[in-house]
Amino acid sequence: MPVALSAALFVAGAAVSLATSYVLVTRLERIGERLGLSEALLGVLAALAADAPEITSAVAALTSHQSKIGAGVIIGSNVFNLAALLGLGAVVAGGIALHRRVVLLGGVVAIWIAAACLVTVLGLISPTAGLIAVLGVLVPYLVVLGAGHARLQRLALVQRWESWLAAAVTEEEQELEEVIHPPHGRGRDVVIAATALVVVVVASVTMERSASLLGTHFGVPEIVTGGVVLAAVTSLPNAVAAVYLAARGRGAAMLSTTLNSNALNVTAGLLIPAAITGLGPPSPQSGLIAVWYLVMTVASIAFAYRDSGVSRATGALIIGAYLVFLGSLLATAHSAAPDPRLTVIPLAVVAVGAAAGLARRPGRRRRREPPR
Repeated sequence: MPVALSAALFVAGAAVSLATSYVLVTRLERIGERLGLSEALLGVLAALAADAPEITSAVAALTSHQSKIGAGVIIGSNVFNLAALLGLGAVVAGGIALHRRVVLLGGVVAIWIAAACLVTVLGLISPTAGLIAVLGVLVPYLVVLGAGHARLQRLALVQRWESWLAAAVTEEEQELEEVIHPPHGRGRDVVIAATALVVVVVASVTMERSASLLGTHFGVPEIVTGGVVLAAVTSLPNAVAAVYLAARGRGAAMLSTTLNSNALNVTAGLLIPAAITGLGPPSPQSGLIAVWYLVMTVASIAFAYRDSGVSRATGALIIGAYLVFLGSLLATAHSAAPDPRLTVIPLAVVAVGAAAGLARRPGRRRRREPPR
């Protein structure tokens, strides 16, 4: 295929996929509202629909046995989400206030999934085992989000934590109310959503195939094509929306949105298809991205819990960590056996910086309260 045609197909596929994914999000929110889903579950549904381009691109790559591109799209997108949705959102807003229970509830799940993703990518466990480990935490989490106060009381396993869980879910819904308020769905929304899903799938596959061909032509490593180019392009609309909301003081939903999006990416875009097609042999670059995903997730959650939110300084730190990650990945992408120092030193610098920031007691400052 000519290079010019591949480039045109990539641009067209990206534009159509991302624009149509917005239609898919809005229609699925309406359908969820009609079905009586809670605000928290509506947020998860919206995140899943918004993730359609990267999930489809990753599945297309994995089914073509391009494991570096497939893993790179998903994990690279997750790292980008932390920097663009959470980090940049906090910088633009001057800080985002959050409820600690929301941070802890979503954070524990997010860290578990990031850890499961890492050990799977490293080949320490099979994709099937990784999927089971993720579903073992994600499914109960979704059940809790969808259960009301009365249903939580009837669950014997969580009676001791019923009040805490109910409060955490309520606070998460309060944060999401600012950005999720769909009208009541109608029958035509189902048809539009189904059509939009087909369009997103076709456009995303076209985008992935074109990007792969362009990368091969210009000698771009697969891990860069997936972990940097496709990851950023497919996540760009979410980043723009996050900045827009943060600039208007409505950024409290960004943590839940980011963590839910990342969890669904790993589950639907990486582990489910990998359990069917396999993930291929482990690669240093895929492992590098997975390590950064876990480290940045842990650091983001730790700062958010300590400060009951994400300050502008923390947001800048997250963005800085992403830029260091990019430098490390680009420095090692062309080598089959990269110098470990190119991986270890940047990670150590970011880890030490985060630890120093956490050890430093934040100064007293007036902080915008979370939504009530």
